[in-house]
Amino acid sequence: MTVDFFWRLPTHGEPSSHRSRTPYRGDTLAGNAQLELAGGYTYIDYLAEIAHAAEVSGFHGGLIPSFPMTDEPWAISALLASETDTFRFMIPFQPGFLNPVAAARMTASLQRATGGRALYNVITGGGGPAQLWWGDSASHDDRYRRTTEFLDIVRGVWQGGPFSYQGKFYQLEHGGLPDPLSKEEFPEIYFSGSSDAALASASRHADYYLTWLEPFAALREKFSRVKEKTDLLGRKIKCAVRVDIVARATEEEAWDEVRKGFERVDAETLRQFLAPQGDSVGAARQRSNLPTTLNSYRDLIIEPNVWSGFNLLRGGQTQGIVGSYQQVAERLDELVQLGADAFILSSTPHLEEAYRVGEEVLPLVRGHVQPQALRAVG
Repeated sequence: MTVDFFWRLPTHGEPSSHRSRTPYRGDTLAGNAQLELAGGYTYIDYLAEIAHAAEVSGFHGGLIPSFPMTDEPWAISALLASETDTFRFMIPFQPGFLNPVAAARMTASLQRATGGRALYNVITGGGGPAQLWWGDSASHDDRYRRTTEFLDIVRGVWQGGPFSYQGKFYQLEHGGLPDPLSKEEFPEIYFSGSSDAALASASRHADYYLTWLEPFAALREKFSRVKEKTDLLGRKIKCAVRVDIVARATEEEAWDEVRKGFERVDAETLRQFLAPQGDSVGAARQRSNLPTTLNSYRDLIIEPNVWSGFNLLRGGQTQGIVGSYQQVAERLDELVQLGADAFILSSTPHLEEAYRVGEEVLPLVRGHVQPQALRAVG
């Protein structure tokens, strides 16, 4: 089998190591104004450097995050398309914030302009204050029903129409994409969510079920659940894992990097880390592995080479892989054996670590094939 590897583009800026949370690279939010004035080098130029680094280091493409503090991934993809040749753009979005016909038109246009390099990362939102920031007060299960309807329509109009639809959230009469947009390749869908409602929607539409890293036994059970639901619909689905890593020449060096970052975490960050937020089942599953007392970075080691404190260092998911190049590759191989077909990897700083991971870790993973051998893109 072949395994696809994606990297991540820090559209929110980033520090130069895990020992700081201040994003002064790639963004003007925290002191990067001088960098922008020096020769006109901007955060887009920095993101383009990371995309280049990932492209030449063996990654198939990259996830472009979408948060309240980031630029719009659709726009970033269009800007970076001319800077890369084979790099595929994984665009995350919450379906409730876009009209499905407009989304289909935008995506088909991007496919046409880039030679089919767009992918979807469909996210449905974690509830709570973060969801209200977007003006979305829909309940958890309603958000997934809305996502299902949204993707029903995107697929329907992509075929050229006329396509009509009557749902709870969307109604459409005689819609459809015009030629040549309707002839473009439909984007692969990476779908996130851990609840029963999420798995039901994923089984209907997803090409890849995407999950954060969890204890390996829990991932095996999750992969089995979504594949069973998909089999009932007569479809097949692959699985993907989003995971941060710290990989170094030796295990001691990797854990030392984690230790230095942990020791710089302040008390308020620790308090927020331990406080529950939102109604995301996936986030709750991540938090279920936290210890009752937290005095050392070692308290967050939940199984060999798996550390559950990554969002203390940079926000986002909690679990990640720490170890030597060989150990990280072996843990990724274990995930492949559990059913993972693709990975979205990241590490801080994304530029240097794209080279490090691409050159030192990916060649050690069984099943890894250079992207040019997997598909013709561009």
